[in-house]
Amino acid sequence: MHPSSCDTFVALPPSSVAQRVIFGKNSDRPCDEVQEVVYFPERDYDAEEKVECTYIEIEQVAHTYAVVLSRPAWLWGAEMGANEHQVCIGNEAVWGRESADSEEALLGMDLVRLGLERADTAEKAVDVITELLEKHGQGGSCMEDDSGFTYHNSFLISDRKEAWLLETSGKYWAAERVEGGYRNISNQYGITTKVDKEHPGMREYARSKGWWDGQTEFNFATVYSFLTTARIESAGSRYCEGKKLLEKSNGHITAEAMMDILRDKESGINMEGMFMTTGSMVSVIPTDPALPGVHYFTATPDPERSVFKPFIFVKHANLLKETTSPSFGPDDPVKKKPRFQSKPDRRHPLFVKHELAAAIIESHKDKGQKITECMRQLEKETVKQMEEILTQGIDQPDLWVNLFSSSVEKELSTYSKS
Repeated sequence: MHPSSCDTFVALPPSSVAQRVIFGKNSDRPCDEVQEVVYFPERDYDAEEKVECTYIEIEQVAHTYAVVLSRPAWLWGAEMGANEHQVCIGNEAVWGRESADSEEALLGMDLVRLGLERADTAEKAVDVITELLEKHGQGGSCMEDDSGFTYHNSFLISDRKEAWLLETSGKYWAAERVEGGYRNISNQYGITTKVDKEHPGMREYARSKGWWDGQTEFNFATVYSFLTTARIESAGSRYCEGKKLLEKSNGHITAEAMMDILRDKESGINMEGMFMTTGSMVSVIPTDPALPGVHYFTATPDPERSVFKPFIFVKHANLLKETTSPSFGPDDPVKKKPRFQSKPDRRHPLFVKHELAAAIIESHKDKGQKITECMRQLEKETVKQMEEILTQGIDQPDLWVNLFSSSVEKELSTYSKS
């Protein structure tokens, strides 16, 4: 099962405006899956503590950074997120010459969260993820109710000054630094001949398998993928469509421009059907370390009928109860073997109300149009408000501890008014 899903984008100066890094991702997952947005503050741990990831337990570090995550509600990791140091990470499913491992190990989504919790730069996140990958491996079902759905992972990672593309095949990997311009990734390998970091045995393994003769120029995508370079660049692919949309706004890519890209249905980036866009994220990171970053999340399916709501890392930021799904603790069916027959209700409060509003938008043209207009106006006003923070900074952090939650309440009010 190889669904065409997920896209991640980054724009750095000079492609972006006002000396900012713009990061964006659509998480395309099964249409009945709930995606929650959660915040975890920084935390210190005692020596010898462990952390229980989705399937396996690994060593914990002495300190984890504060993170905000958008994740399928049934697992520990995340599809995308950011940390207090303005590192952003999104991952994509990729398939190559070798089958992904079904044995339970770290999911790519676990590696996203671990990278954010443990790295204060994009390059360090590459190091964290690859060290964990080599030690613990990647594997296990990536769907709540399908034990056979597995894949390798690629990651797009950014911070205030650069971005990194990291692509994996089992324990082997390659990474490419992106220091300017724009980049996007989809469900295919994209690193070619520019490899800035790599697994020390990656090339020799490819040679031993007969994928590379050891003499011609090494091209990671060609060697580790079924796809040729020509296919990767072929017209009509979602990767190519995303690249075109970035090029269209090149030099003036803003948060709004990235949101428009994520909402684009004609390109297939905003997916519909059995696999659909279940959550979206846009981050705006000034290159000036004195200024805060703003991270927008929908926490609801289909960005076309969702509101991007802002989160800012401030001390004493409150937990995001309105977008946190119910917790089943040790009774969670995911923890039980064999895999369960029916899924529990993981809908969070915003998701429930959004479903009702989405039904109205679909079935009542006039009322639905009014709801959509109210949502767009709310988002426009919020982005304008955040522009002041992005340019002037924060004088009173305590005023913003409930920023995301208050934005959720405003979104809910647009439903009731209509």
